[in-house]
Amino acid sequence: MGSYYYLAAQLPHLVYGQKPPMSSAEFRDLARSLLNSHDRALFEMVDLDPGGKEQSASGPSYAENAPKSGCPFIDKWREWERTLRLNLAKQRAGKTKHEASMPLEPPVLPVEATQAVTRAVTASESPLEAEYVLDKARWDAIESLQGIEYFHRNTIFAYLLKLLILERHAMFNVDKGYAEYNSLYDSILGNVQGESSPEGVIK
Repeated sequence: MGSYYYLAAQLPHLVYGQKPPMSSAEFRDLARSLLNSHDRALFEMVDLDPGGKEQSASGPSYAENAPKSGCPFIDKWREWERTLRLNLAKQRAGKTKHEASMPLEPPVLPVEATQAVTRAVTASESPLEAEYVLDKARWDAIESLQGIEYFHRNTIFAYLLKLLILERHAMFNVDKGYAEYNSLYDSILGNVQGESSPEGVIK
């Protein structure tokens, strides 16, 4: 893997909660032109969705781990986000009295992901506020996974994830935040339940 001094050095600093300085599409175009072919292929896998873009067109399966990417940063991010989403699905199922339909017990590690769900569900006064709690936890996890080598490819991958979070925030208002929260986690719950057989065994 190469060192990306030129690319990393020219990137505007990202601050959680602020307006994104560029779109994720613009950054993708910039990064693609400067990454080597191996890292460019990995870059195409970077997404907030833990299912991975290489999964089947039928949709993401949170009941199963995404295929290994060959990049520790991407794989650890997917594990973190999958843990968060599965625990959210369990919380939603419990509130709607459908917890028994969960086909698997959500993982407890990484513990920061499960703790973020607890904070979002118990301490937030609105769905939108819960979404901000979750995204701040995501942001912190991304920074932790990025590491200290600033000109490493991980910096480029982390930058894209952060831009995607900031773009989501730029679209939020109270109504959209409520719809985002409910549609996302209803989808998560549906995907998880859809992976179980009639006997409740994971396929």
